[in-house]
Amino acid sequence: MSHSIATRLQQHANTDFLPLEGTDYVEFYVGNAKQAAHFYKTAFGFQSLAYAGPETGMKEIASYAVRQNKLTFVFTTPLRPGNSMADHIYKHGDGVKVLALRVDDARKAWTETTARGAVSCKDPVVLKDDHGEVVVSGIRTYGETDHYFIERKNYKGDFLPGYQTWESNYNPPETGLQYVDHCVGNVGWHQMDKWVKFYEDVMGFRNILSFDDNDISTEYSALMSKVMSTGNGYVKFPINEPAEGKKKSQVEEYLEFYNGEGCQHVALATNNIIETVTALQSRGVEFLKVPPAYYDDLLDRVGEIDEALEPLKQLGILVDRDEEGYLLQIFSKPVEDRPTLFFEIIQRKGAKSFGKGNFKALFEAIEREQEKRGNL
Repeated sequence: MSHSIATRLQQHANTDFLPLEGTDYVEFYVGNAKQAAHFYKTAFGFQSLAYAGPETGMKEIASYAVRQNKLTFVFTTPLRPGNSMADHIYKHGDGVKVLALRVDDARKAWTETTARGAVSCKDPVVLKDDHGEVVVSGIRTYGETDHYFIERKNYKGDFLPGYQTWESNYNPPETGLQYVDHCVGNVGWHQMDKWVKFYEDVMGFRNILSFDDNDISTEYSALMSKVMSTGNGYVKFPINEPAEGKKKSQVEEYLEFYNGEGCQHVALATNNIIETVTALQSRGVEFLKVPPAYYDDLLDRVGEIDEALEPLKQLGILVDRDEEGYLLQIFSKPVEDRPTLFFEIIQRKGAKSFGKGNFKALFEAIEREQEKRGNL
């Protein structure tokens, strides 16, 4: 297929004014960073990395960074009320605040994007300690979500200046999570085209896939989605907006309980989804389940796959194929009490797409959970 996703990405990579090297970290604003970090170590297999707080000279916050392979999560909590971080948590609950992107030149990234209309949330600043320096800048995106540009080529420390190494006696085994595959944003009614244009004009992304309410709908609800990607494909941001349906869609439920636009889920890549999901389930991570009938004609739909069918069925893992291969994916239930943030676990066997063939089964599973909450 001459206009495959891979072809379109390669054509775009040649003219990329904002070359991104990938996701540097994802920062969550949370009510209790110490407990959040413990949860992600216990449930997801992250390892202690770095800590910042009063002991390191940051008097107003406590912040814990954890890592697994190329995946870094940061949990930050305010130590007092009456500030923007405390207000954020009160309004949204625990959620993603910063999607930090690795760049070679953070000043240039900020200059290029603000010149194209981005609103700055952090003018370029140089952070220094004994391990070198990191340049950080940032721009605002949908809702109260920010993108930081992180330039760390002259830094040898664990995470960032201002953080100290976090040594811990409690280090559960990893679960095989590798890196951020993509992050999905939920935006309000009729807002998707605005944010598609933002990523195109301000950050030089391309819309590589689009799904409308014919692709993503059930008997009750619908949504629309467009996938934005950098030229090299290292950073992908699908954007969802609600569409008209008989009842409340999952995006509407998110917008209501998150109290605005925000990051709906982070997709985490693994090289062996069966091993990873088995480990996650054994640690208490709960996943959405599709009906057993989904597997009856799975191989007819997707063709031959390397994995045995029975473990996929037992774990509830979904499979889909595109012109470049296939993928395996599964979605957690919300990890907060508010039905907002959740995680996707994904293993790509060549596929560059996002599981279009699974949408109906997946969203019906989400609706069953919404109905239990009384929010459908």
